[in-house]
Amino acid sequence: MTTSWGLGLRMPGRTLLVGCGKIGIRLGEKVLASGGEVTAIRRTAGALPSGFRTIAADLEKPLADELPEFDSVVVTLPPSRAESDRGSIYPLALPALADALPRVPSRVVFVSSTRVFEGRPGPTPLTEADETRATSPGGTALAEGEQLARDLFGAIVVRPAGIYGPGRDSLIRRVLAGDAVDGTRRTNRIHETDVVRLLDALVRAETPPALVHGVDREPVLLGEVAAFIAAELGVAAPPAVDPPVGGGTVLDGGLARQLLGELRYPTFREGYAEMIAER
Repeated sequence: MTTSWGLGLRMPGRTLLVGCGKIGIRLGEKVLASGGEVTAIRRTAGALPSGFRTIAADLEKPLADELPEFDSVVVTLPPSRAESDRGSIYPLALPALADALPRVPSRVVFVSSTRVFEGRPGPTPLTEADETRATSPGGTALAEGEQLARDLFGAIVVRPAGIYGPGRDSLIRRVLAGDAVDGTRRTNRIHETDVVRLLDALVRAETPPALVHGVDREPVLLGEVAAFIAAELGVAAPPAVDPPVGGGTVLDGGLARQLLGELRYPTFREGYAEMIAER
């Protein structure tokens, strides 16, 4: 593993997980295992590991009480508000969080998505230096959330591609159902385990990069992924969408690999083969 980012030199300390779904929970468990403290803030405080402290709050509204100080904050809020037709949550949630914190934590990580590049299809790999171009409401909300998180907190931004792993098996289910897929579409993905590893590395790095793409080693056409899954399952490859639409981007994940060394799941093959073997 490269040491150019000062990995392992910073302790997460008192960590606030904002949103705290499955990825936040797994990250929090890593922080607890290393001796840190974890507080999760979300609408409902139930169904969290016993070592987590919890704050039940709706970040669409100002918090009733001031939060304690935290050393690290990781924001994993989805872009849509509770009611899908009400727009982005970030213009409400991020200022509410900033107002409730007594000071800006020394490390804030904002989890976005590679959807911010949806308006830049093509075979040329896009790096962290490339400008975003969102075309959907969700992609636009993510791009605006990134900027707001930088403005309010000086946040590090992480953009995972399509996250898959246990419980994230929609493509396996589509192949089993014989659903048609657009095999000509370019796709990028990353296993949930490597997303958690990347977030943990960014919380701990002494001098982390300001922006990282979370993608595995092999951008690939969707048809190749579907064919691999079908072969592993022992079923027929799914039919092709007619006519094919194509499109999709190619993302470069070199910076993430500098942070992590090798990925636990370097390509879709290792991840999907394991998921299918465990079914």
